[in-house]
Amino acid sequence: MSQTTLLEEVVQWSKDTCRLEVKSVLPKLIISFQSWEEHIHVLKIITDMFLPHLSLSELEDECFSKVLPKVGKMFNTLMEEITNQVGGLSIQNTEIHSFLRNILQVMVQVLEVLSGCVRHVCSFEEAPALDSIRSLPSCILKVLRNTFQHCKESGEVYCGRLSLVGDLLQGLFKEAYSLQKGLMGLMDRISLENTASEDDVSDIITGVCVSVSEETHASVWLFCVKYGSLVEERLRHGDITSCLCDDLLASFHSCLELAEQISQAGPQVAHSPEYKLFQKTTKMCRFFANTLVHYIKEFKAFLSKSCRRFHQLYLQIVSKFPPSLCSTVLPSPLSDELNGAVLVPMDALLSQLLPLRPFAESVLNPSQHLSPETELPHCLLLVSVMGQFPSHPEEALQLWCDGSHFPEDTPRLPLFRALFQSFRRCCTERRVPVLLPGVMLKGQAQGNVTLHHHVCVMLCARVASLPPEHFPLLERSLLEAVLQPDTQTALLATDVWFYFMTYLPFFHPLLTLPQVKSCGGESYQLSHLSLLLRRMVFLMTPEHQMELVERFPPSQDDNLPVWCHILLRALSHDARQRVEADIITLTNTTVTNWQKAGCKLGQLDKNIALLSLLMVVRGVSPEAECESSALTIISQLWVAMCPSQVQIHPSIQCTLKLLLSMSAILVKSFDPQVICQALVCVGAMVSEKCPDDLLLAALDFLASLGKVFIPHDSQSQVLPRLSDLFGALLAERSWLINQHALEAFAHFAEVTNHEEVISQSLSSEDTKNKVVNFLSKTINAQETVETRLERLRLETPVLERHNSILETNEETPCPKRARQETSVEEEYSRYLQTAESALRALQTLVEGRATDTPVPPPHWVTSRLQELQTLITHISTTTEP
Repeated sequence: MSQTTLLEEVVQWSKDTCRLEVKSVLPKLIISFQSWEEHIHVLKIITDMFLPHLSLSELEDECFSKVLPKVGKMFNTLMEEITNQVGGLSIQNTEIHSFLRNILQVMVQVLEVLSGCVRHVCSFEEAPALDSIRSLPSCILKVLRNTFQHCKESGEVYCGRLSLVGDLLQGLFKEAYSLQKGLMGLMDRISLENTASEDDVSDIITGVCVSVSEETHASVWLFCVKYGSLVEERLRHGDITSCLCDDLLASFHSCLELAEQISQAGPQVAHSPEYKLFQKTTKMCRFFANTLVHYIKEFKAFLSKSCRRFHQLYLQIVSKFPPSLCSTVLPSPLSDELNGAVLVPMDALLSQLLPLRPFAESVLNPSQHLSPETELPHCLLLVSVMGQFPSHPEEALQLWCDGSHFPEDTPRLPLFRALFQSFRRCCTERRVPVLLPGVMLKGQAQGNVTLHHHVCVMLCARVASLPPEHFPLLERSLLEAVLQPDTQTALLATDVWFYFMTYLPFFHPLLTLPQVKSCGGESYQLSHLSLLLRRMVFLMTPEHQMELVERFPPSQDDNLPVWCHILLRALSHDARQRVEADIITLTNTTVTNWQKAGCKLGQLDKNIALLSLLMVVRGVSPEAECESSALTIISQLWVAMCPSQVQIHPSIQCTLKLLLSMSAILVKSFDPQVICQALVCVGAMVSEKCPDDLLLAALDFLASLGKVFIPHDSQSQVLPRLSDLFGALLAERSWLINQHALEAFAHFAEVTNHEEVISQSLSSEDTKNKVVNFLSKTINAQETVETRLERLRLETPVLERHNSILETNEETPCPKRARQETSVEEEYSRYLQTAESALRALQTLVEGRATDTPVPPPHWVTSRLQELQTLITHISTTTEP
């Protein structure tokens, strides 16, 4: 009987005939496969008419092992035919068009036949053994891999002619997805535990997991979970989780693109095709994210090599949500859906990964290089890790908080140190500033808060419950953060330390005092430590404050670096009186000794006594006894100030800055001649290039002069100088100095009685316009949000480079500083300028009093002047050749 005659006869058979002839006819039908059109016809006959008459134990040997390999080969042939013929596809080439559509229809029919095989196996009441259907899962997975890959690459394969076969491709994908679901249902029923041998396990790994494609990874995880004890060591966990991560990211990016399109289209989008597609895509995101979480939960012991990928996935996703600077602002409904689908599962993902050492090593790696877009997500990741500690055992806390201990360990920063470093790197975000939702307080959510506020609250909440054995490392992390150059990071550490002082009294401030004493000169470390110390003294009891005074008596020179940074008003009455008296006495002694030594420049290098005196002056009350002593010291120093020396020597500039700061506070008590001398020195500095901090101190002093009424006999010497100085500083090109000059001038103009100074200071039209605009709060050029953000981003590397230079003590090349040891000629010049300044100040005093009151100067003034005249004559005679 020929094959054609056999097929014609078989299709006429009844069910009973098929049941009786199944074993004799099946081999003949199997060898009848010729072309792929005939193949699918015979395949349908076998599965529809004869497969139902085979028992479960007969399926593999009698049918699947013989038929399904040929099905796989035929499917590969169909794929090759498409590749070979698709180049000629066009609407004009009807032959190729029809040919390719026929192939796609046959591929759909093959999938339908395989689905029929799955349904038949699942129809048996007993659970199928792997041996009884061994060829079926393997064949289906290979076919699904080819199908999904073809659909995924259809845009490239059909090159703009996708519309000619789009309906069939859609049907092919739906049928493949249905077959995939059926296969997973079948896998769920397969019994392995009692019957599986080593070979069974090997076969199922090879046939189900190893050969599975990236498109089906997301679905086989349930099967892997069920039989994890048998397959876990043979699964390609890295490939599976990598494809899950890729699928999640791809769906997530599609959601973002759709959300942007919807938000641009306007509010009437609830029933638009884009919105429906967006909802479907978010469901896919949720599915991939939850699948990944469950997979990690079941196989976390085998995912050490994937932890870095999980870390990157977390950063990539969080970077696309607010408050990240590269996120897109979306309408609330779309944003809420995305949060629920993607962001919420990230917390669950983090909870699963937190106990894993490789994940901690990836996150806490000290040498990792993050892109600017992921710096903030990394910081928020560390904050989230802290927030999850209460739900994890002590081992997880040790893993994250202790850091690496041994050289052979993978380097791992302690969590708190890593958090401060990460916060420091979020420079742009802090300056914008980005805002985060506040924590719940008394059942009510706070408004949005800054990153500093958010991190500070979370840090304080977490470390308050930290076991005591972690305190030493925490203290070191806090001190390191205080001693690094970024001021806001130091302020964050100071805030946390201040919290400890309030609620955990064993964090004692005295531990910072040795560091304060060891910081010589002016440095960012000294500034940060002094900030910490000032705040901590407020929390000390009077007994502890007196202990501080006893341990670091201000009467000793080497303790002044401590007291010059403490706000004396924070001290108790007894402690404050003791400190003020000791500092006044020590400063007076220092100045007196300096004067007795001939006001030598080298002895003026140490201004720490004056800095301590400044702290006294800042806290002094008008009726305080120490005010008169401070006035005497400051007046003596002003008389000794020589303008030409101020321009040359940095040590005198530092003294002048301190004098200006103290004089701005006590200006009402100064004689006009002292004010005049101060203005002369400031004028000499303004006329030359001088440090900005000195100009800022000068502006504070000039602003304070608005509170002083200058006597008529001194106005001619004071007011013109004052007008000239304001005019020069208001014309400064430096935006910093110019802004402070505007503020100082406004403050002066608001309270002064000398209104002529105001008009005389505004000598140019440009200066007048700037002052008017400032007073009226007029903004000439308003930055757009985008422009400001771009400017901040460009400034960030400049600031980081500056901090790096400070941290490594590197300095850019600069001209050699003038020697502190002066030559003989310089000595002569300095002493003559000092004498001249003193005599001019005396002249101002004498002339001022002579016109203001009939009382003449003291009688001894004339005799002293005659003595000076004799001394001058003697010096002149000695110097003659």
